[in-house]
Amino acid sequence: MNDNREYPKHFARFYDSIYIGMRDPADKEYYLQQIRHANGKVLEAGVGTGRLFKTALIEGADIYGVDTSSSMLAELYDKIEPDEHYRISRQSIVDFHLDVNFDLVIAPFRVISHIIRKEDQLKTLNNVYHHLTPGGTFIFDAFVPDLKYIIKGFENFVDFEDEDEFGHKVTRTVTTRPNLMEQIIETDFELQWIDKGKTKKEHWTFPLRFFFRYELEHLVERSLFESHRIFGDFHDGPLTRGSKEFVVVCRKNKA
Repeated sequence: MNDNREYPKHFARFYDSIYIGMRDPADKEYYLQQIRHANGKVLEAGVGTGRLFKTALIEGADIYGVDTSSSMLAELYDKIEPDEHYRISRQSIVDFHLDVNFDLVIAPFRVISHIIRKEDQLKTLNNVYHHLTPGGTFIFDAFVPDLKYIIKGFENFVDFEDEDEFGHKVTRTVTTRPNLMEQIIETDFELQWIDKGKTKKEHWTFPLRFFFRYELEHLVERSLFESHRIFGDFHDGPLTRGSKEFVVVCRKNKA
């Protein structure tokens, strides 16, 4: 499985600076509440730099994490005690294998959108299913596609501009190019920052898969999961014309 691309080193370095402010208000409390209510072990797939993982671990969750990016995991290893490193492994959600089962598996912030091929999407669901305890839950999210922006795309749009921990300006620019037939957005990020008085730049291009409601429903219904619900926000609200999120909650039967 090679749809997941390695995060460049400096994208991993600045990941928290960008997304703590951009993403935490949307989903962090929702996922932490799900973790707090879990009755057993928890797995975060696409754990990255530990935006959710670190807080959950501090709160006492019996949580584990997998991710395909060594640069992102390096950031996470630096945040947690060495005797907790066993909880993290470099694996893909598509075909990871761990010798434990989980009451809850989460794949936050578009992990599913990095899985391009439909056969890998189905393989992902079934792999998670086999790692759940009876009655266990799998939660993932995807963005609701806004065709106006998908068709038009973005050209050199600055989506982040702020200072790093040393007071140096960091800017991220995004350019997108849609492939409507494949339901893929080719996304190019340019990161610019100051290092020892010199301006540095780094590019990263990757495909991002977008989904529609009934496509997601059909995907889950083809999997081993016996039931599921799709919400329109991180407050268990229904899908509406104004929904920005698909929050998919899949359940494994108790028996």
